[in-house]
Amino acid sequence: MNSIIQVEDLTLSYSDKPVLWDVDLDIVANSRTAIIGPNGAGKSTLMKGILGLMKPVSGFVKIQGKNNIEARKDIAYIPQSASVNWDFPTTVIDVVTMGRYQNLGWIKRPGKKDLEIAKQSLEKMEMSDFKDRQISQLSGGQRQRVFLARSLCSEANIYFMDEPLAGVDMVTERIIMDTVKEFQEQGKTIVAVHHDLNTVKEYFDHVVIINKRIVAAGPVDEIFTEENINKAYQKKMIK
Repeated sequence: MNSIIQVEDLTLSYSDKPVLWDVDLDIVANSRTAIIGPNGAGKSTLMKGILGLMKPVSGFVKIQGKNNIEARKDIAYIPQSASVNWDFPTTVIDVVTMGRYQNLGWIKRPGKKDLEIAKQSLEKMEMSDFKDRQISQLSGGQRQRVFLARSLCSEANIYFMDEPLAGVDMVTERIIMDTVKEFQEQGKTIVAVHHDLNTVKEYFDHVVIINKRIVAAGPVDEIFTEENINKAYQKKMIK
């Protein structure tokens, strides 16, 4: 197994209350990996722990052999839409161009080439007509497409997406998942928190099932079983 992300003995907590215990996990390079589990299982927490957005109680993470801070230039992160201040006064093109910053360093400002890459990313997301729109004026699906366009700009190797399909329309869902498949064809790795059990087999080839701990992880065909779903959700798998 060619793992691109290694997690060992990772325990994470909020205010001294552990929410994830003793996570050992390998994410396979060039995979489309879903993180699934019931509400409160720690899906987003796991993603934040891998990214270094939460300080672990114990354990460590390696991404392409580096710690998660050193690996940030190789990573694009799409947070939950609900966690963003959409009232901040900025335009769509400005948000998308922010995806270039990690390629520029602290001092340089985006140039003509960076703006062109941002415009191309918006076009790919079918959002070119909205480039001068204030982000507060966008629908939920449009906001997710803007986030994905921003991540496209970063030209990253690994993409982390926290509930990218939550509350989006079918057109946006198609655009997002077509883009995810293109990422994989380009040799990239995608890790997504996902909530719809009905589409796991269609959209992903690897899965991590959690409920405070790892229940099972590996290829979808082997791991996404009735038994493992029952362990995590205490209910029968949706057909």
